[in-house]
Amino acid sequence: MAADPFSRSPTGTELSRRQILVAGAAAVVATSPALAQNGRGDWYIGIIPDDPFDIEVVDILRVPPEFRRQTVRFDGPEPPGTIVVDKERRHLFWIGPDRQAVRYGIAIGRAGTSLVGQSTVGRKAVWPRWTPTESMRSRDPSLPQSMPGGPRNPLGARALYLFENGRDTIYRIHGTNQPWTIGKAASSGCVRMLNQHIFELYASVPVGTRVVVR
Repeated sequence: MAADPFSRSPTGTELSRRQILVAGAAAVVATSPALAQNGRGDWYIGIIPDDPFDIEVVDILRVPPEFRRQTVRFDGPEPPGTIVVDKERRHLFWIGPDRQAVRYGIAIGRAGTSLVGQSTVGRKAVWPRWTPTESMRSRDPSLPQSMPGGPRNPLGARALYLFENGRDTIYRIHGTNQPWTIGKAASSGCVRMLNQHIFELYASVPVGTRVVVR
């Protein structure tokens, strides 16, 4: 068996509440009594103030340890500034300098639905609109033709749109309003992340970033 190119750094740790403040955000993750009253208080512990909706923060202790945010050593061939998606292990790596990468737990597409190979981030969106594909609506006629961005939208708080040769692949790296699916093959082909994680990744990743899906 080939050596795993991703080895855990002893300094790796889950994103703290202070570290959530990226891209110049002056927000503070605040506790929200309303979350405990809406039936989801066992998953959500606070908010990141955002516009036009606040981002609900998942209690990371509800997520299996292998899918929590960590800093890891990277020994693969991809250069810094690349996103690598490991479908088998349900991990996404944002590769930085000095052979380090930030690793996030993800949900991937069910068998036969996931993108593989190389693509690029063709565009980015805040609280993206969701337009189910025809195949998705044929499987589930109750799906809307389109849904505006918001907390109930399955694309979550942010989305990175994956392109090949300048054309939209229809696959995305995006947030989710179903955090319990992280680590599973649960989506229709896209890569799901916790909203607090896609919030951070979105702020770091420019349009044109190379994405490798293994």
